Amino acid sequence: MPKMTRNTARKIFERLSESSPEPQTELYFKNPFTLVVAVALSAQATDVGVNKATKTLFEVADTPQKMAALGEKKLGEYIKTIGLWRGKAKNVIALSKKIIDEFGGEVPQTREELETLPGVGRKTANVVMNVAFGQPTIAVDTHIFRVCNRTGLATGKTPLAVELGLEKIIPDDFMLHAHHWLILHGRYICKARKPECWRCPIVDLCGFKEKVMSPDQPKKEKAKAAKKSAPKKKAAPKKKLAGKPKLRATKRKAAS
Repeated sequence: MPKMTRNTARKIFERLSESSPEPQTELYFKNPFTLVVAVALSAQATDVGVNKATKTLFEVADTPQKMAALGEKKLGEYIKTIGLWRGKAKNVIALSKKIIDEFGGEVPQTREELETLPGVGRKTANVVMNVAFGQPTIAVDTHIFRVCNRTGLATGKTPLAVELGLEKIIPDDFMLHAHHWLILHGRYICKARKPECWRCPIVDLCGFKEKVMSPDQPKKEKAKAAKKSAPKKKAAPKKKLAGKPKLRATKRKAAS
């Protein structure tokens, strides 16, 4: 795959921005603290599933003080529909207490400080910095990792490699919202199993070779593959024609 140029990258973000000039996170939150909690809960879970739980949770605990007072057991009752909820409940209570004890009840605004909170890694820290505090950070999740490697926008074997690659190629005037444009593109168009290239606004700029240019194309390709992989029927053996019976001559010597 040829290396993408900054000019092509600019065209990509110009087009992605046309459909959504001011993209927003799809996670429900009320303030920086509830955003930290929502992003921490979203690990290995869908935004839709997290939102169902947090809309009720944040009505009773939208500050670190209220969350810490809730405790692990009661918090678990709100989030038990989310995957890995026991470990997440433990982390949320711990990070709430740490925000109270070490940061005066306010969510820290630097990556280094955010990453000291239990259950908060680089991706979560970048989301909070971007969404809550308006900093031009890139949080590489599974969608962004896939889109960047597939299109050639920023290739890398790790999320950090892709993040650093994006920082080099994304034009400064698109950095603030780039994170969301790429997530939305990966979630709704450049899907993992079946990319919908036929309705992609950047299809001509994308370096992906195996483009799916019709909604019916995967079905046709699957049928072709099945036909190729199907075992060939063995031809019935040819019947051998019976040979003509050999006539035995019964020659008798004439009696002398």
